[in-house]
Amino acid sequence: MRSMGSCFFWEEYGYYCFPRFKEVNKLLRDRRFGRQINHLVDVDNAEKEERCPALVRFDQNSLLEMEPPTHTRLRRLVSRAFVSRQVETQREEITTLANTLIDKIDTNQPFDLLSSYAEVIPVIVICKLLGVPTEMADQLLDWSHKMVAIYEHGNNKEVERIANEATLSFEAFIESEIENKKRKPSNDLLSALIKVEEEGERLNIEELIATSILLLNAGHEATVHGIGNGVKAILENSIDVTSTEEGARALTEECLRFDPPLHMFTRFVLEDLEYQGQAFKQGDVIGLLLGSANRDEEKFSDAHLFNPTRGGIGHTSFGAGIHFCVGAPLARLEIEIALSVLFERLPKVRIGSEPVYADRYHFHGLEALVLHSR
Repeated sequence: MRSMGSCFFWEEYGYYCFPRFKEVNKLLRDRRFGRQINHLVDVDNAEKEERCPALVRFDQNSLLEMEPPTHTRLRRLVSRAFVSRQVETQREEITTLANTLIDKIDTNQPFDLLSSYAEVIPVIVICKLLGVPTEMADQLLDWSHKMVAIYEHGNNKEVERIANEATLSFEAFIESEIENKKRKPSNDLLSALIKVEEEGERLNIEELIATSILLLNAGHEATVHGIGNGVKAILENSIDVTSTEEGARALTEECLRFDPPLHMFTRFVLEDLEYQGQAFKQGDVIGLLLGSANRDEEKFSDAHLFNPTRGGIGHTSFGAGIHFCVGAPLARLEIEIALSVLFERLPKVRIGSEPVYADRYHFHGLEALVLHSR
C-alpha cells in the first residue's frame, strides 16, 4: 500500500486511507481533520439512538470523540493524573502487582499469559487510579468487552442490545461510585474530577461517567495487547531482555512500533480541501494506518525487523496532536514493568503453541499466548 502513493481508496471501507508515516503523522496533527463533525454539519443519528441510546450518550460525552473547546477543557482536567512524574509514583505498586501475578502462575504447566497476567495488570491499575473497588475488575472487564463488541465487523441487533445494557450497567456503577466519592472523597482521580466539577469547571455528571468508562475501556484493552504482542515479538525474535530501565524503555517503544494494538485511527474532514492532490469534501472520512506508518522504511531503517536497540522512537501507536493518548505515560510504564518482571522471573519462558491473532476489528491482539516457563 505504501508503494501505491500517499493515499488510496479502500473500497470495503468506502474512504481514502493513508499508509505512510509522513502523511499519518501530519494528518494526526492537522486541525482540518477531527474526531467529530456534529458541531459543523447535521448528522442523522436517529436510528443509532433508537437502537443504542446509552452508547450514543457515552460517545457524545467521550473525550475520544470531542473537539475543542469542550475537548480542551476536559482533557486538561484528566491529563493532570497522567503527567509522567505522577505516573512514575506508581512504579513500585505496579511492580509488586506483576510479581504477585507471577507468583500465582503454575510454572510447571503451560499457561496463558493474557488471562493470567496481561489482562489483569491494567484493569487493576486503572481501578486503583480511579478509586473504584478492585474486586469489581472482572465485572468491569465484562462490561468493557460487551461495549467494544459493537465495533466489530458483522455485529447484529443482539450485540447492540447487549452493548447498550452493559453501558447502562457501567453508567449506574460509576454514578454510584461518584455519589460515594462526593460523600467521602479520597486521593484518586474520580475524587479529583468531582472536586473540579464542584469548583465550577463545569464537568457534568455525564462527562464524569463517560470519562471513567473511557479510561477503563481504552486504558485496559490496548495495554493488554501491548503486553501480549510485545512478549510474542520478543520470544519469536530471541531477544535478551535487559535489566536496565533505559533498555526496558527502548524495548517497550519497539514493541509498540513493531506490533501495535491499534492499527487505524479515522478522522472526519472538517472543511472542503485538497490534500496530496486528492479532493475531500466536508464530512468525508479518512483512515490513518498506524500499523503501516510504523513499518514505513522511509522513517525506520529495516522497519520489518524487530530491533529493540532502535527504541522505536517516533512511532504513531499513541496517535499525535490534540488526541494523543492521554494515558500514554501510564501504558508505557505498565508495559515496561510487565515485560521486565516476566523475563526476570521466568528467564526460560518460551512460546508453547502457535499464537493466533483474534478475529477482531477494533484491537489487534492475540486470542491467547500459551507459554512454557521450564
